[in-house]
Amino acid sequence: MSTMRAAMLLSAMTALFLGVGYLIGAEQGMVIAFFAALAMNAFAYWNSDKMVLAMYGAKPVDRASAPQFYALIERLAARAQLPMPKVYIMDNPQPNAFATGRNPEHAAVAATTGLLRMLNERELAGVMAHELAHVKNRDTLIMTITATLAGAIGMLANFAMFMGRGNNRGPMGALGGVVVMILAPLAAMVVQMAISRTREYGADQTGAAISGDPEALASALAKIEQGARGVPNEDAEANPATAHMFIINPLSGRGADSLFSTHPSTANRIAKLRAMMGGVMGGVQAHAHSHAADEGPWGPATEIKPSRPSGPKPRARGPWG
Repeated sequence: MSTMRAAMLLSAMTALFLGVGYLIGAEQGMVIAFFAALAMNAFAYWNSDKMVLAMYGAKPVDRASAPQFYALIERLAARAQLPMPKVYIMDNPQPNAFATGRNPEHAAVAATTGLLRMLNERELAGVMAHELAHVKNRDTLIMTITATLAGAIGMLANFAMFMGRGNNRGPMGALGGVVVMILAPLAAMVVQMAISRTREYGADQTGAAISGDPEALASALAKIEQGARGVPNEDAEANPATAHMFIINPLSGRGADSLFSTHPSTANRIAKLRAMMGGVMGGVQAHAHSHAADEGPWGPATEIKPSRPSGPKPRARGPWG
């Protein structure tokens, strides 16, 4: 049902693009917009992942350059029964992450340096399991194509502003250009919001199942939202059409979050994750009573919390060193 809903919303985005073309150039404008939408969807299918990664200056890493982070993704991908995705790190102080790619065989996951510094191993695993859930649920193609179309609608709106000053061939004349300039970006934002909210809850649920630790993802979401509020993401501000791809809204315009945010309420997401714990974690806790070396997402529990000698507590270190 969620896949069907997302497909309908993507169709709505394409229809909006055609409608903008019609208001600007009548039937001819709609035909041009139709072929432009086909071309952009085809281009986005093959290249949207590369475009988004380039927008954020994401650098590929491997087992040699980021051994612990790469190994974490490797373990989670195996648990999710997914091919190993490409792994990227963005040099950005805001804690955040996203996934992209047209299918699981051509997927990529990216995390910011701010995220790697902020979270502990369990929380980082919860976040990256969420991103792999987007890959597993095949959300990434829909979300990246939506970003491409939203950006194109914004460009058309800017074009309509100039058309409104001159000869506008649309059925509403110069008024049509003004309508497009004001309403088209707003409508694109609403569709983006609907698509993202539809997919985020599903990715939270699937990601919690992959990591086996809903509480870790809930804890990470609370930390990331708090951290993102205080650290602007200049790359996201320059490319707002991609905001819905991140695990938490990267934009600083928080005043309209409740109405126009591309993400569902973090508090609601956390509540749903913690509601899962009774069913998901109950069996794990019961198993732990009979097996001292019970395994979590990182292997045996002793690998996560090794015994420490007495004395001053050392500074916590994440899976990146």
